[in-house]
Amino acid sequence: MTWPDPATATGTTHPLKGPHHPVTEPATGDRLTTVTLAAPEDVEPAAEAAHTAQHAWAEALHFDRAAVLRRAGDLFADHDHHHPALRDWLVREAGSIPGKADFELHVAAQECYEAAALASRPAGQVLPTEEQRLSYTRRVPVGVVGVIAPFNAPLILSIRSVAPALALGNAVVLKPDPRTAVCGGLALAAVFAEAGLPEELLQVLPGGAEAGQALVTDPHIPVISFTGSTDAGRAVGEAAGRHLKRAHLELGGNSALVVLEDADLDAVISTAAWGSFFHQGQICMTTGRHLVHASLYEEYVERLAARADELTVGDPHRERVHLGPLIDQGQLGKVHGLVGASTAGGARLAAGGAHDRLFYRPTVLAEADDLTPAYTEEVFGPVAPVRPFGTDDEAVALAAASPYGLAVGIVTADPARGLDLADRIPTGIVHVNDQTVNDEAVAPFGGVAASGTGARLGGEANLDAFTELRWTTVARRGGAPPVLITRRVRDRARQAPWPPPCCWAC
Repeated sequence: MTWPDPATATGTTHPLKGPHHPVTEPATGDRLTTVTLAAPEDVEPAAEAAHTAQHAWAEALHFDRAAVLRRAGDLFADHDHHHPALRDWLVREAGSIPGKADFELHVAAQECYEAAALASRPAGQVLPTEEQRLSYTRRVPVGVVGVIAPFNAPLILSIRSVAPALALGNAVVLKPDPRTAVCGGLALAAVFAEAGLPEELLQVLPGGAEAGQALVTDPHIPVISFTGSTDAGRAVGEAAGRHLKRAHLELGGNSALVVLEDADLDAVISTAAWGSFFHQGQICMTTGRHLVHASLYEEYVERLAARADELTVGDPHRERVHLGPLIDQGQLGKVHGLVGASTAGGARLAAGGAHDRLFYRPTVLAEADDLTPAYTEEVFGPVAPVRPFGTDDEAVALAAASPYGLAVGIVTADPARGLDLADRIPTGIVHVNDQTVNDEAVAPFGGVAASGTGARLGGEANLDAFTELRWTTVARRGGAPPVLITRRVRDRARQAPWPPPCCWAC
């Protein structure tokens, strides 16, 4: 069996009006395929079609929706046919090493399986009531969910909203980043079509910022799930607020790894390197600040730099490497600019700081401080700034001194001490004795402050993200006044001469 190339999947039944866009391989610059992008005017017909299709899907039996999600999970996990093709796209289009591509496919399958379980969750509660009636809450689909996903983990960051939204009876309009239009968008359309999802429930519109703006403002789309930069997230949140829409914003980060004086450096160095260099540092949870106790600082810098120098960087499709390419020239310019500004400002380059085309060496910057740009800003590249601290209070103050609040890792021989410190650092995610990059389909995910609007996705959070909680009452007969309220109003009216009781309460 040969599975069709996901690049040929039909993301929408409406021909797109945007320009033809070359999908390139960052490692080589080669054109992999050409896709048609969505223009802003393409959003309205796609949203309207999704809105029309959603009603029947919401009325479908829960186990029918769950069956589609389970089949989609099986297709993502199908190592004989689907997995190799999807893996290849994640490696070549997104610049992932094969291990990272496998991780994305694993998470995608788990997201579908967990979403399938959402379909049969209890839909509400029976409430006590003061009246002679049935009173209950019921979760109902929001209708159409707009999903805007980035390039860095394109499959995970699309499927984590698409799967639960569909399972709960919604339709979805997905706008992947044009740089990963296939593995972040068209591949999902192909998988769900083969899994039996009815037509037009999932509309895939690869496009730029203008298409995203149209998605946020379209009247058929009441909920937006956005993952991307903090600056773009602010714009999305502002536009959604003007249109009175709910927006789930998963934004940037500059997460700290706090290494206490009792940490085992033999164990922590590989963990620390993973946190900063995984997928070339292009992960929102990347360890962007290494805060190390002064007694370990010099050895930590030396050993982390040695580890960085050992790592291989190259074409993940044709070589066995630890790091692949940055996504494009724009990202390369940003990363190298921040490293250059940091060393010019006094940071010491302990490793890396060089590149060959888009292949950036893993970089360690020692003697970082509040004036080091690569320490204070989100780099989104393989850069590890290291800074010493003397006391637990200083470590907490440094870790908390960031506009971001996504994740923190704390390494210590005393886990209780790690938890105590974590309680003092405002973040959405905490990992004691681990680095900052973790993701599981069963866990809520989200940051605070400039990292987003909290744990809005994953696990139980998906129920709140993609449903409305409706209150319903059913009286025994129509037209009768509420009995208990009638009596209460009448009794109070008799005790006070003014205001006079209304006619029906007499």
